[in-house]
Amino acid sequence: MSRVRSPRMLHRLERWTPVAVAVTVLSLTASGCVVVHGEREVLPATTPAEAARALDQFTAAYNRADRAYDSSLDADYVTGALGAIDAARLKAGRVNNPGGNPAHTPLTLTDAKFTIPKKAGWPRWFVADAKGNKGGNVRWLMVFLRYGLSEKWKVAYLTLVAPRKVPEFKKDADGLAEAIPANTTELAMAPRDMSQAYATYLQKGGKTFAPGAHTTGWREQRARNASRPGLARQYIDQPVTDGAFAPLALRTADGGALVFFTTRHYEKQTAAQGTTVPTPNKNVQALTTGEIRQSLTMEFFSNQVALAPPRNAGGPSGPQVSVLARVQGLTSARGA
Repeated sequence: MSRVRSPRMLHRLERWTPVAVAVTVLSLTASGCVVVHGEREVLPATTPAEAARALDQFTAAYNRADRAYDSSLDADYVTGALGAIDAARLKAGRVNNPGGNPAHTPLTLTDAKFTIPKKAGWPRWFVADAKGNKGGNVRWLMVFLRYGLSEKWKVAYLTLVAPRKVPEFKKDADGLAEAIPANTTELAMAPRDMSQAYATYLQKGGKTFAPGAHTTGWREQRARNASRPGLARQYIDQPVTDGAFAPLALRTADGGALVFFTTRHYEKQTAAQGTTVPTPNKNVQALTTGEIRQSLTMEFFSNQVALAPPRNAGGPSGPQVSVLARVQGLTSARGA
């Protein structure tokens, strides 16, 4: 018996779809000639045409949900960090505006570019890079993933990145990118370790991450907030790496990787004796349980995109991970 490896031919002809492959595999197996194991075969995650449809479907669902402030309208198209952030945002909006979003402006995404890796096993995933009409002059960098042929493509990661910061990806002759295993030893930091390393860095500092707005800048901002009289602030940072929150990485042209990863953060505000915590805004109040008297504890999910250089990269501080962008959202709060 022989095994067929034909993603290059199928990609070039642009006739490949996951359903077509599944049907082909079944018919060939029934004939007793060829066996293709989908869970082991290295295949393109999707085609450019299907990726474009997935982006259109996500945008339409996002706009329906945002217009009505109803998370059920896009729940089938978001997951992971974005799913947690989006559901909380819509919940708060619904509490404050039961009739829907009075400031709704439809999201439009243009000039879309798709980076499609080839890999074995599930989940399959790809990256969409598009210009949005919100957020200023940035690119909307989104990771779509799914765990089976019958599932819809869902966006797990969404970050807003300056155009000049989106790296060039390594691609083969068919234009397909390379997905990097989470446990690789080829990078300055393995993708599977990045969430924990970032949480530790935010607490203790160090040289693991390069200086920037989302590293040294964020730590400095926290230090300033913590020193304000009358209101103490404490921070807890935690890694999140399971399921749709797992890190995903693509090989860049310089041999490094672009890594998407998630973290969870808590901020506790405690008022000085004889005073109360300042009243938070309406969106925070909408997600708060308990009565806010002496303290307010807020939970946030944050999804980051970072550049991990090759393990042997130089530099005065050694190879450091650079966090390019971060999108954070409040998911719950508790008063006491």
